[in-house]
Amino acid sequence: MTPQIYYYLLYFWIAIGLTTFPLLLKKTAPYGRHLTEGWGPLVSNQIGWMIQEGVAPLFISFWFWTGSLEKTYASYFLYGLYMAHYIYRSYIFPFRTHTRGKKIPLFICGSAVFFNFCNTFILGYYLGNIGGNYPDSFFTSPLFFIGVLLFAAGVFVNVKSDNMLIALRKPGEIGYKIPQGFLFRFISCPNHFGELIEWTGYAILFGALPGWSFVIWSVVNLIPRTLDHHKWYRTQFPDYPKERKAVIPFIL
Repeated sequence: MTPQIYYYLLYFWIAIGLTTFPLLLKKTAPYGRHLTEGWGPLVSNQIGWMIQEGVAPLFISFWFWTGSLEKTYASYFLYGLYMAHYIYRSYIFPFRTHTRGKKIPLFICGSAVFFNFCNTFILGYYLGNIGGNYPDSFFTSPLFFIGVLLFAAGVFVNVKSDNMLIALRKPGEIGYKIPQGFLFRFISCPNHFGELIEWTGYAILFGALPGWSFVIWSVVNLIPRTLDHHKWYRTQFPDYPKERKAVIPFIL
């Protein structure tokens, strides 16, 4: 594949995200607390999560390791960050949640698999074939330190928030409670906020449009989901804090 064709596909992928965003704002994704009937066959939440997220490390490894570019320490580093995130999200996080009995439509799993296939192609093919031969000066540039700081901060916020949500529900419990403390004082979904920060840091490290396409798609996927969560909390809990925003403190 020529770089020109790759960039045509990249622009098309970004355009799909931008046109999909307003549609997702109007339609609630049917899984978790928002599950409704009529979406076809269901699988357990844990299995579904492993299917939809577990393909990401496999896909990006294929694109990265079959690439024709010589690997550099920087390309290994970027590949490693992505792998660390998705190995945790795919094979560790699902077993930490208390979601026994909850289901997810296979349609949603399939949509997520398709997204991960496209997203890993955009990132992995770039690293392996287009522009992944970063010089060693990558590790001493100001953008490296900014990107690493943001990525680490995003991971911290995301994981800490997830841990707090998991702790709300004891083994065997299936209900929901109002999370309190940390960034939950300001927003309903700091776990999603953390992930947005994380991938923004990754895009800065990536230093090219493919990294920012992931940020765009993170916004497309997470913002509608967060707004649905926020609306659900306010509907289910009359005493839900009125000053709490959805995903960005004091703003949204």
